[in-house]
Amino acid sequence: MFHQEISRDFRSGSTNGKKELKKGGNRAAIFVYATEGLENMAFIAIAVSLVTYFFGYMNYSLTKSSTMVTNFLGTSFLLALVGGFICDTYLTRFKTCVIFACFELAGYILLLVQAHRPGLRPAPCLNILHQCEGATAGEEAMLYVGLYLVALGTGGIKAALPALGADQFDERQPKEASQLSSFFNWFLFSLTIGAMFGVTAVVWISTNKGWDWGFGVCLMAVFFALVFVSMGKSLYRNNVPKGSPLLRFLRVFVASIRNRKFPIPENSEDLYEVYSNNEAALHHENLQRTDQFKFLDRAAVIRRSDDGSPMSTTDLGPWRLCTVTEVEETKILVRMLPIIFSTVFMNTCLAQLQTFTVQQGTTMDTKFLGFKVPAPSIPVIPLIFMFILIPIYDRIFVPIARRFTGIPTGIRHLQRIGIGLVLSAISMTVAGLVEKKRKNVAINHNMVDSLAPLPINLLWLGYQYAIFGAADMFTLVGLLEFFYAESSAGMKSLSTAISWCSFAFGYYLSTVVVEIVNKVSGGWLSSNNLNRDRLEYFYWLLAGLSVVNFGAYVLCASWYRYKKVEVIKKDEVSKESRA
Repeated sequence: MFHQEISRDFRSGSTNGKKELKKGGNRAAIFVYATEGLENMAFIAIAVSLVTYFFGYMNYSLTKSSTMVTNFLGTSFLLALVGGFICDTYLTRFKTCVIFACFELAGYILLLVQAHRPGLRPAPCLNILHQCEGATAGEEAMLYVGLYLVALGTGGIKAALPALGADQFDERQPKEASQLSSFFNWFLFSLTIGAMFGVTAVVWISTNKGWDWGFGVCLMAVFFALVFVSMGKSLYRNNVPKGSPLLRFLRVFVASIRNRKFPIPENSEDLYEVYSNNEAALHHENLQRTDQFKFLDRAAVIRRSDDGSPMSTTDLGPWRLCTVTEVEETKILVRMLPIIFSTVFMNTCLAQLQTFTVQQGTTMDTKFLGFKVPAPSIPVIPLIFMFILIPIYDRIFVPIARRFTGIPTGIRHLQRIGIGLVLSAISMTVAGLVEKKRKNVAINHNMVDSLAPLPINLLWLGYQYAIFGAADMFTLVGLLEFFYAESSAGMKSLSTAISWCSFAFGYYLSTVVVEIVNKVSGGWLSSNNLNRDRLEYFYWLLAGLSVVNFGAYVLCASWYRYKKVEVIKKDEVSKESRA
């Protein structure tokens, strides 16, 4: 293969390879777990209860309040792309986490000040029958700036933090490869613990002590998250930004178009590649050529002069000649897109559990062990099941599966995602059955139009929540691990950010699906009374569409080709260079 040697460091700015061996591992990952738990506690706490704040304190209508929350959640996950781009292009993942945590802190400060000072909010609506005073332009501006600073901050952290933690384990070392798989499981576990405290303790504080107290707790949680991620600085293996991955993708497409008239050599050795010859990177990652999207291989075709000798790579430039690794990096992104799109619908189903299922809970008996459970705290049910299932999966299922498959993760990433999609369809089916039972209770007790709680406990919702909690455990971790493992070294954070985009598109699609179903069905969900609506039909429709979506996913997963890494040692590179 025609190639060139370069000197490139691996995962750290340090040139002392022995020093780097002492870094990373579980010691460094502990700080990542703590950071994620605290940050997610704050984010989930406001995510599940912002409707109450918008409606009761900012005097927005219930419809607008719901739309604002959906837009906030979708934008938060979509902004992960910004964080992913920055830490792959300009900054280390650690610095990216610190900077975006500061953005989030600034957002919570604005929200806290506005919630604490009545003069910065519209006057309370004392009589719901009268027209409420709306928020002024200045009050809205303060709200939106604070809200979307939080969205920007949490989006950047969601892109950089998982990749920072995963960087602490070398996936090319067998022992660390298995630890890497466990990292993503325990990362979800820490996320779950934080969410559990968020939807219980923080929601209770917001409800009973005031929103200024609630935002204050969120502010302190993010502050301590910033402290914890900074405490691990001396232990981290840090990535070295390798330039814009988006620019590399664009160069590959431009170069392949410019070289469209040149034949593609059958022998991969005739394509252009660059190898590292650095003492700290004896096993530099180079991607092997794959047989998909062959037209992109033209970007690595070396032009020849009239006498048949290869032209200088310096004269050709990066917009006419790219390496095989850069071409394969682009192919990886193209192959990943169908996978992420086929998981969007599952998150559309998740949005229903966070909206309609919570509304179901408000019509039911919410007493549990003598306590009255607040409606925004109902999502703690799937979190409890995830809290139980994640250690079982990591400590029992994975080791047993590893003995049979020989795969460090027990099963392949795409298989794990597929299991989650199946469980999602089952969850929607069960949700329809539970809703049918709830409505039958209302009919049998002549309480269809009653505002009193129905004589059916909200624990019935635990069935659908438990199944979906398991689905989320399989799919979310599967996506994070899949996108991190399959991406090249220069796009780890951006790929992690893409996995979060499935949530963003799912939330946006949820609004569209509800509106379309209402129009086509003649109003299954439009009576503002769940006892008269046809929510069970809607759930079963989602279950059917989830089955169709799973079929599409199976086709995409079967078509996908896992990346192949070519490990070239220094002595081999030197030998080939002399040839």
